[in-house]
Amino acid sequence: MNVREWVGGWGLRLAGAGLLALVLAGCYTPSEPGGQAPAAQPAPVVAAPAGSSLIGIDNIRVGDKLEVLFTDIPDSPPGMLAVVREDGTITLPFGVTVLAKGKKAGDLQEEIRKEYVPKYYVRLTVTVKPQERVFYVGGCVRRPDRYVFVGEITLLGAIRVAGDFTEFAKRTEVTVTRADGTTLTIDCKKAIKNPRYDIPIYPGDSVHVPQRIWW
Repeated sequence: MNVREWVGGWGLRLAGAGLLALVLAGCYTPSEPGGQAPAAQPAPVVAAPAGSSLIGIDNIRVGDKLEVLFTDIPDSPPGMLAVVREDGTITLPFGVTVLAKGKKAGDLQEEIRKEYVPKYYVRLTVTVKPQERVFYVGGCVRRPDRYVFVGEITLLGAIRVAGDFTEFAKRTEVTVTRADGTTLTIDCKKAIKNPRYDIPIYPGDSVHVPQRIWW
């Protein structure tokens, strides 16, 4: 073998090695901390911008926060924030309870006015201002954040919106705090097997996925 043939042979070997490196590089997926490749994630729901309201043309839902203003009366009180409870009602001054769920804001305004006039006031103007409709997911999920509530969703659905559980998540003790302060603890492993444990998430709810102590 002469020098030219020997050099040519090495050239082919180097070219083959380079091609193999390129193939391997194309199959490589950068891994997350801990050495595991990132899981496929659903398209994110865009977090609500501050001050936005998504329910101006929608019916009022459980969990919605409503600012209720009373005007055209002596010494008008400041606006109050009422949260729609799971039974669909809100409680107002003088112990007045009104069904809000399923109503438009304008219809609810008129119903509240009728509860106060003429029993408490001769005249009264009521204004109902729906607040932004969002829910929160935090703890051991891949994208903890505030998310727009765009329709009916369950606990497992909310967690999927937030990128799903991380490998450190304690799935058996996920807490859901309602807008009215009620706290529920859910075993998501049970919920995966049986949908009746997969509770609904309402506007204003906060979901927290705790971290496992042992791995």
